[in-house]
Amino acid sequence: MKILFFTGKGGVGKSTLAAAAAWQLSQTHRVLIVSLDPAHNLGDIFNVKVLGEKRFSDTLRLKEVDLKKLSKAYLAKEINVLQKTYKYLQVLNLDTYFSVLQYSPGIEEYALLNSIETTIAAPNGFDYIIFDTPPTGLTLRFLALPQVTVTWIDRLTQIRQKILEKCYTIQKIKGPQSDGATILSYDEKDDDILQKLYELKTKYQSLNRVLQGKDCSIVLVFNPDMLSLKESIRLIEALQELNLPLRLLLHNKLSAESRETMNRVESKIKHATSVAIKRIQFLPDFQHKTDTGLYHIKEDLTKEIQRMS
Repeated sequence: MKILFFTGKGGVGKSTLAAAAAWQLSQTHRVLIVSLDPAHNLGDIFNVKVLGEKRFSDTLRLKEVDLKKLSKAYLAKEINVLQKTYKYLQVLNLDTYFSVLQYSPGIEEYALLNSIETTIAAPNGFDYIIFDTPPTGLTLRFLALPQVTVTWIDRLTQIRQKILEKCYTIQKIKGPQSDGATILSYDEKDDDILQKLYELKTKYQSLNRVLQGKDCSIVLVFNPDMLSLKESIRLIEALQELNLPLRLLLHNKLSAESRETMNRVESKIKHATSVAIKRIQFLPDFQHKTDTGLYHIKEDLTKEIQRMS
């Protein structure tokens, strides 16, 4: 199974190109396209109501992620884990904390990452999963999360091990407690919190290997303008730092009038990366497919995508 992330600055046309790629690939493969952008337009592009997930054809399925609902579900799940791990939290009413925490920085990113992981891991039989991502900032944050989280888990593990060492020392002096409270053990395998940290580290390391692996590709969409260029350069540099596989650049919305800017933008892009660039013409080269309502492009993206594999 191949995994594609279409990303780029807001408004460059990544949703349209992701949809076009999904449609073209679905002629010979089984494809799932997932919109992670809070401002969904998959339904508009395909002229259908998606409402979560919809079967568009025998070989193409559409899905729109409800980020607000996803964030609440993720937070509820994590609070439940906390209550089970830290037993003293069970006596607290966490409803007030829940209503505030749902707006906490990082919740949306972790919720999106969890959705991506669940989608990839599901036994769905798709040949391709295409993710249409949010604007650059949010995309970079959730793509970086596995590596960032592993770093934090390593630090938290060290802190937890020191706590267990201190606890073991105190128990040797005072003897074990028997008042019904949770007794911390020096033996790591008996410590629920430490075992949870190990479990999370394994999970995020595994996900990071998928994101950095040969079956995952990032497709960057940009336009012939300087704002798009600057954001694309920042994205390219960030992906290189994270060792994430940028494999194709799509220069979108080209026209005869933009030729000079197009060449200047591509020249600067080529200084930042050696990844291949495919040019996509502007609206006159878009056609309306009346039997499905799908706007698709004349350019064949399947060859470029299959070449990345």
